[in-house]
Amino acid sequence: MATRKTHIARYTTDELAAMRSRGEAGSDWKCAAMQPVPDGSDPDDAIEPVDMNWVATELPMPRRKSHTSLRIDADVLDWFRAQGRGYQTKINAILRSYYEQHTKS
Repeated sequence: MATRKTHIARYTTDELAAMRSRGEAGSDWKCAAMQPVPDGSDPDDAIEPVDMNWVATELPMPRRKSHTSLRIDADVLDWFRAQGRGYQTKINAILRSYYEQHTKS
């Protein structure tokens, strides 16, 4: 079994408070941005193919909506709910994108 190199640091609550006061605690986003994007060669990267057609869909400006009852597979609905607040708006944006792609002349 391959071993994976990890860098786990453990701090007490007092040490973390001191680090925060010195401005040392928190994520180093500049360093993280310089890291290469995983290419999928490492199974621990867990890269899944993403359908880019709807991922970049912008949420629409609010407009009048109609109330309806829609039956959605439980696993699909659970996945959207796990995305957090605004999951219904995301579902609507994806449906709108699909609609617009299929109604173009």
